[in-house]
Amino acid sequence: MCPCHSQKPYSDCCKRYHEGVDAPTPLTLMRSRYSAYALKKIDYIIVTAIQPMGSKEELEQFAENTSFDGLEILEAKANFVTFRATLSQEGQDASFTEKSRFERLNGRWKYHSGQIKA
Repeated sequence: MCPCHSQKPYSDCCKRYHEGVDAPTPLTLMRSRYSAYALKKIDYIIVTAIQPMGSKEELEQFAENTSFDGLEILEAKANFVTFRATLSQEGQDASFTEKSRFERLNGRWKYHSGQIKA
């Protein structure tokens, strides 16, 4: 199954985006980025963001030390996606809810920023 928790096989879901197909919507991009973290495809995380949230080494360390246990889409409207990521690090809950903003640049959706929600 795909790490984005779509209940689809990876080959029918996020794999094509990780291999270079442009994500057609912000929701698709958000799911494929979650999968990329889970699969440690850090180059994909970097290339699909307007501004990476840390160095490649920091992103690699985050992905390596995190268990990606669940993804729930709470809302997807226009260029915003609100989701709940269920994560753990060293046996401790590291889950969060985020409202992510995406922008279309040169015909491609990119992650712009995110606001963690309480």
